[in-house]
Amino acid sequence: MKVECVKNKITDLVLKASRIAGKNQNLPILGCVLLSVEGGTLTVSATNLDLGVVGELPARVFKGGRAAVPAQVFGSLLSQFFGEGSVVFEVNNGNLTVSSKHSQTNIKLLNHEDFPAIPSVVGGAHATLPTTDLLGGLQAVWYGAAASAMKPELSSVYVFQDQKQLVFVATDSFRLAEKRVVIKKHTELQTVLIPYKNAVDTIKVFEGIGGDIEIVSTKNQASFSAAGIRVASRLIEGTFPDYQQIIPKNPKTEVVLLKQDLASALKTSTIFSGAFHRVDFVVLPSKKLVTVSAESDHVGQNTTQLESAAKGEELSISFNLRYLTDCLQSLPQDSITLSFSGPHKPLVIRGVGDSSFMYLVMPMNR
Repeated sequence: MKVECVKNKITDLVLKASRIAGKNQNLPILGCVLLSVEGGTLTVSATNLDLGVVGELPARVFKGGRAAVPAQVFGSLLSQFFGEGSVVFEVNNGNLTVSSKHSQTNIKLLNHEDFPAIPSVVGGAHATLPTTDLLGGLQAVWYGAAASAMKPELSSVYVFQDQKQLVFVATDSFRLAEKRVVIKKHTELQTVLIPYKNAVDTIKVFEGIGGDIEIVSTKNQASFSAAGIRVASRLIEGTFPDYQQIIPKNPKTEVVLLKQDLASALKTSTIFSGAFHRVDFVVLPSKKLVTVSAESDHVGQNTTQLESAAKGEELSISFNLRYLTDCLQSLPQDSITLSFSGPHKPLVIRGVGDSSFMYLVMPMNR
């Protein structure tokens, strides 16, 4: 194999693929990216068996072939190369020789025959939408999924179509995030459960890529394709909870305040919230105030008063501080609404004037 390509393009693609490469001592081949040269195209692939990525680049081909290169070494090397220019890859005696204008490096290869095939998803449901819409939906909710795989359906991002909206949902049973994206093109998307780690990796691979993305899904697999890059993900089989039933319909207390004020109060509370990350809220509608406080036996106590537009009943309630701070990234608005339905009922957070994102969090027992 011998091939020449533009340094910046191959570097970007290898770094994206390297994020997917697995770390498995029993299967070291998963720690590699596979270079495949055929016709006038260089293909870069990586997989962790749960998720695979395949990207293509135009190249000047001298000789076809394949090479399995350790991803971390390869990506680090390319990112350190100086200048724009081009780079040449050539296989010699079990090594990959990487040559640029100013340097030459040999990297030991693994047996490319051991590299697992990345499945092509064919014959399923098709959908096309702007890449930014898919990434925006995943980014808005993925952190709400459960980290544990004990209940696979909770360690996933649930994606389904609701008339002219694409809905992204994640929950770990203690909090829930929902993002709705208006579908601008006609599409018939199949309902899918994407493992949340795969959702995060998909975001990283397509980050910064514009245009449309094509989604193809079957019962067990989904693929996402844009700008010459394809990601194939395993899907989770299961039934997502009927979450609409737990969303309160008639709040008893509503608070509108500046997002930055709440973020600053929560940041200070982090110092004092203790091992359980508890933060206490007291809402006083008659005084237009919300107090946010945290206390630790070992550190001390802090209380912050926030001015707000509050109405309804007075309320005292506690939450896991981390659950509250997680959702602020998904709220671009300057002002947010906190809707409380009572001392033992979930809190619903929305951006003022925006119904596309909803975040629900259960209270902590005092």
